[in-house]
Amino acid sequence: MAEVISFKGVRVVRNRRPILDGIDWSVDETDRWVVLGPNGAGKSTILNLAAAQLHPSRGSVEVLGERLGRTDVFELRPRIGVASSAMARQLPDGETVLDAVMTASYGVTGRWREEYDDIDREQALAVLAEWQLDDFADRTFGTLSDGERKRALIARAVMTDPELLLLDEPSASLDLGSREGLLASLSEYAASEFAPAIVMVTHHVEEIPRGITHAMLLREGRVVAAGPLAETLTAVNLSDTFGLPLVVEEHDGRYTARATA
Repeated sequence: MAEVISFKGVRVVRNRRPILDGIDWSVDETDRWVVLGPNGAGKSTILNLAAAQLHPSRGSVEVLGERLGRTDVFELRPRIGVASSAMARQLPDGETVLDAVMTASYGVTGRWREEYDDIDREQALAVLAEWQLDDFADRTFGTLSDGERKRALIARAVMTDPELLLLDEPSASLDLGSREGLLASLSEYAASEFAPAIVMVTHHVEEIPRGITHAMLLREGRVVAAGPLAETLTAVNLSDTFGLPLVVEEHDGRYTARATA
């Protein structure tokens, strides 16, 4: 299996404070990872490094075989699909959903003077259908509900058949029905042999879809535990990660966690 992410001794410092410290981590092309931890643990920094949007202060980061600092990130980034709230803020509210997805082909966040072929439109429509958005192609992005926006962002992220897919809290703020519908779609996507390596960040174990294979738990910029999901997502590890005693339960591939009475 090919390695798509490699962190070795990674340290990230901002305002003299370590955001990440001593991170060693590798992701293979068939892996589906979830990264969990409290606010300020360094989860978003991990994702920004993997997206080639940030360089480490120390250590080495390789993404898709390219070492950050020694490669052209503008050529690397189009090979990576990213769905995040930051991306949502960059998309114009007046952009149609079809155009919002199609502009991923050029790595831009709004229609300008690009010329799109019929194949681009057909690919965008196919991706929208895959994510249950085929009736939304002509809707503007600003009129979508939170759940619809999340789906549109993921559709945009997979538009170019990326070699690595990064998801930043894809089901955050969704109601129960929208969350479960989106997680079902993510589970189906993760199960596909054609899907790329996936790294997903979340705060809640209830938001981990079926099909995730590995977990990394972070606290204050350091790894508490990392490895296969069932071995890592334990009560002891999660209690250490979040700083309180937790009970963790698994049922049919889904997890829940709650504080002990």
